[in-house]
This record gives sequence, structure tokens and C-alpha cells, in this order.
Amino acid sequence: MVDVAQRAGVSTATVSHVLNDTRPVLPRTRQAVLDAIDELGYTPNTLARSLVTARTRSIGLAVSAISNPYFTEILQGVEAGALKHGYSLLIADPHDDPQHERKVVQLLHERRVDGMIIAPSAAPAELLGYLEQHDVPTVFLDRLVDSPAEGPLRFDQVCTENTEPMTRLVTHLAELGHQRIGLVAGLPGLSTTTERITGYRHGLAHAGLPYDERLVAHGNSQADAAEEATHALLSLATRPTALVTANNAMTIGALRAVRERELAVPDDLALCCFDDFSWADLFTPRLTAIAQPSKEIGAQAVQLLLERLASPGRAGRTVRLPSAFVHRTSCGCPESSKSPERPESHRKGPES
Repeated sequence: MVDVAQRAGVSTATVSHVLNDTRPVLPRTRQAVLDAIDELGYTPNTLARSLVTARTRSIGLAVSAISNPYFTEILQGVEAGALKHGYSLLIADPHDDPQHERKVVQLLHERRVDGMIIAPSAAPAELLGYLEQHDVPTVFLDRLVDSPAEGPLRFDQVCTENTEPMTRLVTHLAELGHQRIGLVAGLPGLSTTTERITGYRHGLAHAGLPYDERLVAHGNSQADAAEEATHALLSLATRPTALVTANNAMTIGALRAVRERELAVPDDLALCCFDDFSWADLFTPRLTAIAQPSKEIGAQAVQLLLERLASPGRAGRTVRLPSAFVHRTSCGCPESSKSPERPESHRKGPES
């Protein structure tokens, strides 16, 4: 830094401010420092800096099913947000297994990450115990954890709206005349699964249709299990005439089962799905879906974590982002020229 300061004709403090964005620096002075850095090939010693600041400027990200396009886009949002603020990522896959989840989070913590962003499993008790014991700054994304019985929530959370969008899918199918609407639900215990089942039931009630538990089969948020669940629904004595799948991986499994039974969508079975993905528009028919703002979820998680690092003692809060209804043709509707609505995101306080 002394060499850079001498080459640029500034103080070492100014070099530090340029590198760390800790104080505004005149554009001409900033450029002189950056030019000197390029000429000398200077790279900051991150390890030495962390010893002084007790910060590594790194974030641990623990997300299962990274190969899932939805979580891949979340990862892109997290990475972009982290890079924007000068943070690097350490990534681990907990495989939706509570014990493995606890292990990988401990390994990330031992790497001295400044904080963590986690998509929790369906049984996160051990995870929560570890995070609370070691006071790890944490943001949960996609799946929410239950609020404590007493006191405020200690962690921040960010997810999409689940109940109302699922209600809308079911209501839309009911308006098309379907009275037996099946649901391929996610992994039991996840907040996303619970909220989407609630939305499904609200949609049926809104349409004046009875809830029949036989029309709900759990695909456990995976393609293979969803394929089996869809076969079970289509094997009922009176099978559903419409189907809603609760995430994109399960949509793939459901479509496999439909194809194996030589049924056609939407002629034999209308289909709507929660989660849009890049090739949903390439299927024939094109898939009607709920599109989640996945990259924005990732970026918002980083922002919440940075706010948590700046104010460790504040109460946790939950941010919910709106989803969009993308109307295509797999529900049996004709092509529409209408664009999907993209409502503005909004922020809520702590979950109760």
C-alpha cells in the first residue's frame, strides 16, 4: 500500500479508502490510485486484513438442490449482491438432510465467514441451536423457520408469497370448469409446502369445491417422487381433470408420468405449476406458471445480511416478495397476448 500511495501521490489512508469504500474519494484521486494498483500489480492481502478487522468479507451459502434452476437463479442473485459489496461466497449443499445441514453449516462457520444465508431443511432444530449458540449472523431464504414462542425472531428471512399465488392457480382451473383438481405437493415440513397446500385449499373453498385429501400427493420437492405421486393421482377411480405441481422439479416428474400414461396436456389433463423456468415457454403446450423473483430473493438476502452485520442487535424481520402469474396454454386456455403482471415487491415486519 505504501508503494501504491507513493506512485499515486497520495496517503496510505487514501489508498485504504479506495480499496474498502470507507470514505468518498475525489474521482481524479480514485483513478490515480487505481492506475497505480494496475501498474504495480498490487493485490490486497485478505488474510492479513481479516486478522486486523476480524472480518473475512466472505458469506457462507447453504442451499440444497443447487442444480434446480430456481436455486441456481437464487445463487446468481446472492453472488451478484455479494460481489457488489466486495464479498466472496463459500457454498455448500445440505441435501435437505438435517444432520448434514448442521455439519456443513459448522464447516462454513469454522471457515470464519462473516455471516450465512441458508435455505433450511424441514427439521432445522439442530441448525437453529448451533446458530443461536454461536450467535452467527444468518438470513434464511425461500423456506421460513417458526418464530419463537417468546421474544422476537432472531434471524432475518426472505421468501416469496406462496398462499395467494397457489390460490390463484386453483381458482383459475376451477373457473375453467374443473371440479377435481389434484395437487402434487412438496416435502412435508417445509414452510413452502405448508403455505402452498393452504393456498390450494383456499382456492377450492373460493370455488365452492370440497377438499379431498385423496387428491393431494406429496412429490417431496423432487422429480422422481413427483412422478410416483402423479401416477398415484392418475390411478384414482375418478382421476383429477386438472393438476397443480408445487415446484419446477415436480413439474418435470409430473410430465413424465403423464407421458408414460399416453395422456395429453391440456386435452386429457390441464396442468399449472408453481415455479416458472426458462424452458417452460418451450413446452407444447406452454406451461402456465407462478414465476418467483428468484434473483431478487438472493439479492435481498445479501442486503438483509449486510444490515444484520451492521446492526447485530436488532430484531429479525421477514421480507416477502410477490410472484407473478404467467398465463400460457397448459391449462387449456388459448394463447394470450397479455403480459404477466409484475407487482412491486414489499416488506413486512417479523412473522408472527
